[in-house]
Amino acid sequence: MTFTRKTVFSRLRAVFAGLALALGAMGAANAQTILVINEETILTESQVGRHIASQLETIGREIQTELEQAAAPINQENEALQAETSALSQDAIQQRPDLIQRIQELQQNAQQLERLRRLRQQELVATERQALQPVLQALQGVLQEVVNERNATVLLDQSQVVYAAESIDVTRTVIERLDQRIQTTPVTRVRAPTGNGQ
Repeated sequence: MTFTRKTVFSRLRAVFAGLALALGAMGAANAQTILVINEETILTESQVGRHIASQLETIGREIQTELEQAAAPINQENEALQAETSALSQDAIQQRPDLIQRIQELQQNAQQLERLRRLRQQELVATERQALQPVLQALQGVLQEVVNERNATVLLDQSQVVYAAESIDVTRTVIERLDQRIQTTPVTRVRAPTGNGQ
C-alpha cells in the first residue's frame, strides 16, 4: 500500500472540476474572459496540500505495519502447511481431518485479512476526505475571489483544455492566496467499526 502525493488527491478531480465549472457557468454563453488552473498542482504544492499528503503517508505506513503484523501468523501457518503436505497426495491429505481443519482455518483467516485490508483502505479514503473539507471551502473562496478580480466568466482546469496561454493560468496566484488562508489542517485517522475488535 503505497501513497504518493499524486494518488492522494486523484479522487478529488471530479469534485474540483465541478467546483471550477460552477464558478463560471453563469456567463459561459457569452464568455469574455477565461481563466485556467491546474487543480493537481494547487492541491499538491500548496502548504496545506503538502501537509495533508505528508500526514496521509504517515497514516498509510501505520496501516501497512498493522496489515503486515496481521498477515505474519497467516503466512507462517501457510508455510508450515505447505511443508507438512508437500510430500502427501491429495487422498492422503483428505484422510487427515487435522490438516483439513487447518487448511479451512487458514482460508478463513486469509479472507478476514483481505476484508481488513479493504477496511483500512476505506479508512484512509475517509481520513483524506475529512481532512480536505476545510481546504476545499477555503479554495472555493479563493477561486471566487480571483474570478471576480479578473472579471472572468469561465474557469477551467488544465485537464479540460488543449491549449492555454500562460497569461490566463492563475494557478500560482491561487496557491499563494490559499497559503495565506490555510497552511495546515487536522488529519485525524478515521477508524471504521469492524464489529470484531480489529
